[in-house]
Amino acid sequence: MELRHLQHFVAVAEDRHFTRAAERLMVSQSGLSASVRALERELQAPLFVRTTRSVTLTEAGRALLVEAERILAQVRAAHEAVAAVQGVLRGTVSLGTEQCIAGVNVAGLLAAFRRRHPDVEIRLRQAGSGALAEEVAAGRLDLAFAVRTQTDTDQLRSVSLTSEPMTVLCHPSHPLAEGGPVTPEDLGGEAFVDFHPDWGPRRTTDAAFAQAGVQRTVTLEVNDVHSLLDLVHEGLGVAVVPRHFGQKREAATLVSLPVKSDALYETLALLPPDEATSPAARALMGLLTAAAHEAPEAAG
Repeated sequence: MELRHLQHFVAVAEDRHFTRAAERLMVSQSGLSASVRALERELQAPLFVRTTRSVTLTEAGRALLVEAERILAQVRAAHEAVAAVQGVLRGTVSLGTEQCIAGVNVAGLLAAFRRRHPDVEIRLRQAGSGALAEEVAAGRLDLAFAVRTQTDTDQLRSVSLTSEPMTVLCHPSHPLAEGGPVTPEDLGGEAFVDFHPDWGPRRTTDAAFAQAGVQRTVTLEVNDVHSLLDLVHEGLGVAVVPRHFGQKREAATLVSLPVKSDALYETLALLPPDEATSPAARALMGLLTAAAHEAPEAAG
């Protein structure tokens, strides 16, 4: 099995289209098709269902994709490890993060990394914690900053960055505003503004309410912090968020109330197994550790 065959297969699987994949790889479409057919012959299984407009993965194709991505990530890490031994960090580092993650200033970290390693291309994507964990485990990301969603596995390890309690944000005119700390039971009848179910704050809040046996209704679902704060500003609902969200400038006119719960918003660095961690990812983690020593309370 040739690496180029796996690279071609992964490109078609990502683009769901032979022509677009060929253009991206800068190879002929006929050559790409021949490469995929050679892989199918070797594996004795069709990898794609082809139509005139697109292609979709077969069950065999989906199984191969997981392993192909992992193999290619390991090959890339091997090349980068040799370059690192020679004293130059090259290649690409692919990073994922949730928005406004606690414990790391992502923009500052990447700026420091670029100054030190200008020959490394930085790729960044933002997503929910569950998706980020899957991307790191599959080898599509070198590391990610996320909220704890699972325990470590053979394909995924975690480094704890920080943890903090959750807080309720509400409009000053809300009946809760004149009270003190609240419990999930106190909030059972409220209308909530919250994030997509895969975002860390939503996962943490859902777990806290489930543990308390309290149902809640998320009437307004958003994908960014600023929209959430705007909706709470308008009195359209309350939000349960990590404590540092309430310290943002945009939240200055809102009332913040502690939540009496054992649930903690724990942020992590997610990485592949130690032997599969790329030199670039190690360098990023080294910078993060140094920054944490200088400013323990830094948050992005």
